[in-house]
Amino acid sequence: MKKQTKATIEVQGVPIAILTDRNEDYISLTDMLRAKEGDFFISDWLRNRNTVEFLSIWESVYNPRFNYGECATIKSQVGLNSYKLSVKDWVAKTNAIGLRASAGRYGGTYAHKDIAFEFGMWISPAFKIYLIKEFQRLKEDEGQRLSLAWNLNRTLSKVNYRIHTDAIKAHLIPPEVTPVQAAITYANEADLLNVAMFGQTAKQWREANTQLDGNMRDHATIEQLLVLANMESLNAEFIHMGLEQSERLTKLNAIAIRQMRSLTVDAIRLLDRGKMK
Repeated sequence: MKKQTKATIEVQGVPIAILTDRNEDYISLTDMLRAKEGDFFISDWLRNRNTVEFLSIWESVYNPRFNYGECATIKSQVGLNSYKLSVKDWVAKTNAIGLRASAGRYGGTYAHKDIAFEFGMWISPAFKIYLIKEFQRLKEDEGQRLSLAWNLNRTLSKVNYRIHTDAIKAHLIPPEVTPVQAAITYANEADLLNVAMFGQTAKQWREANTQLDGNMRDHATIEQLLVLANMESLNAEFIHMGLEQSERLTKLNAIAIRQMRSLTVDAIRLLDRGKMK
């Protein structure tokens, strides 16, 4: 699994791990079992006909590679006293994506949140309700943190843009030009940053994203906004130094690539540190 992040919630005193993999959330069934009194195993849950029916419907909706033939074979045997089914068997035979079992750093059995909520009912109705409540609280907290960071970088980018436009006015716009001509120069310099960062002009982005509101910066990531803020200050200095636009574009593009790589690595390191706490 690539680009995973890990978080933990507590449900009725039980810590439960949550993995986010490519924007999909998987909850640890292994951790959830600790809340169950008495002997109860995931294999017991899988031996239930209603469980297999639910899993097969979920996979049919979300998994285009689901093996219906193998699923039908499993359905014909599930419920028999002699039949046993593990998570690994289910995944291997049907190409299922809703359940996963693995060893190592993120070892254990995990289920997509939809399936984990259903599994929570087998622990107890109260457990399922609190599981959903704590999961929603976690997602709301994550959303607020991302929103604050994004707005901060968007504001920083706007402040630096003033430094950028002042440099353009001082060095690239002769006093006698009209306001319309000045606006063209500002737009060209803004697109210099857009091309260096996004590889396309504002017009090209609008033509390729007609279904979206706002501009390309409104849809940028936190990292992209931070690098843009840096580039605006640097471009202002390059203008003061008298560098040609083509040279500035090359330099800014190299800076954007280097800083984005650095920010991506740093973000992964911070996430890894958070996982170890």
